[in-house]
Amino acid sequence: MKFFKIPLFLLVFFTITSCSEKEPTPENIEVQDFVWKGLNAYYLWQDQIPDLSDRRFSSDQQLYDYLNGFNDNQNLFKSLLIANDDRSTLIDDYTTIENPKRNAITSGLEFGIIAEPGSTENVLGYVTHILPNSDAATKNITRGEFFHAVDNVQLTRTNFQSLLVTNQNAYTLEMANFNGTIVTPNTKRVALVKAQYDFPAVFHEKVISNRTNNIGYLVYNNDFSTNYISDLNTTFLNFKNQSVNELIIDFRYNIGGGSFAENITKIASMITGQFKDEVFIKKQWNTKAQSWFEINQPDSLNTKFTEKLNKNTAINSLNLTDVYIILNGNEFTGSPATELLINSLKPHINVHVIGRQTEGNNTGTILLYNSEDYDFDNRNVTHTFALKPIVLKFLNKDKVTYENGFTPNMELCPNEDVLNLGVLGENTDPILDRVLNYISSGAVGATPRCNANNFEYLYNSITPQRNLNQNVTITQNLPNTN
Repeated sequence: MKFFKIPLFLLVFFTITSCSEKEPTPENIEVQDFVWKGLNAYYLWQDQIPDLSDRRFSSDQQLYDYLNGFNDNQNLFKSLLIANDDRSTLIDDYTTIENPKRNAITSGLEFGIIAEPGSTENVLGYVTHILPNSDAATKNITRGEFFHAVDNVQLTRTNFQSLLVTNQNAYTLEMANFNGTIVTPNTKRVALVKAQYDFPAVFHEKVISNRTNNIGYLVYNNDFSTNYISDLNTTFLNFKNQSVNELIIDFRYNIGGGSFAENITKIASMITGQFKDEVFIKKQWNTKAQSWFEINQPDSLNTKFTEKLNKNTAINSLNLTDVYIILNGNEFTGSPATELLINSLKPHINVHVIGRQTEGNNTGTILLYNSEDYDFDNRNVTHTFALKPIVLKFLNKDKVTYENGFTPNMELCPNEDVLNLGVLGENTDPILDRVLNYISSGAVGATPRCNANNFEYLYNSITPQRNLNQNVTITQNLPNTN
């Protein structure tokens, strides 16, 4: 990406008549001053917030008097946002975000919880998948199995989180058979140990021969941060070497977050490859910045397909004309990163969306530190606050955005059928089987009857991980605006 500077006169128009050197910001409002000026410069809806207007204050002193009215930095920050903006954040301690690589204390068991039929208190666990190279991966436990107790304690609505989620120790699952109505404990026991775990980039990859097609199937359960792009590029090399001509990307267990627009562009370039230097993403900033860029630096508003992962590494491209993207059916109907990928690819190739109506988060954030150019290296070390405001909207090359989300080509049920999960990567997985039939015939087919047994779905272990970060971030060198 090209880095650029915005002229100082563009962004803040204080009417200050004095020609003397500007006085330093009072120490007691350094953070408040940083918050206001960062939002005034880059907040996407700056022109809709009266207190962020360039002409709101006629002098620095008037601004300082206003800022002195806020003893709580978060209160000031929230007062300067539009209604319902729950994605812009003021970070109290930026040291907690310096290492974005995903890791956790886990046994490798990912699971869901449903209410036990006929019981007001008991619940039943089911295995959604096992993380590779984890403790659970070494044990005799697979997707689709059920468990009713932990360490001889029956799972209930009130204790399952303490026994399975917050418990940091070794534990033993008590397994059960379940026919949709009756839970029958069996003799199987699975001892699991939680440990520090670094999530691999790719959960599962496979090439499936289907008539004349070599279909690459990729289950991606990680975020889209730079840590994992190289491993993903290796997977695409494996697909390329096996002459893959169709691609399914399965995001059912993807956590989202850690998402950089530059990395989404690289993933799109792996899928395609035939659009070198064509526009992939268009960026639309707030009103005052956007008009300046259009006149002076129009190229900086576009992100283009690339052939390079980095200076020394080529992207492994498949040159595809179709991609099939599996989201899931529940409330997490596509992360901002997957929506950006879908929208930006649509003018170039056929993007088949499998899931439910997506949310429509078409905005991006940027991380700002309190420094002359809002960078990390020269930050003010007297505090650890950082801004991560929404600063732009994403559009594709045809200037189409997606604030209303995407309607799927093939609709999924809100939850997978716990009685028929099948094996990931095999035709026994009913969702994958439907997609393979869709590729072969072009027919979507009827949506299966959803939740025919009327199970009460209570919890999925992936959901809390998805709530950690749901923004697409851009990287950009930016100027101070005071």
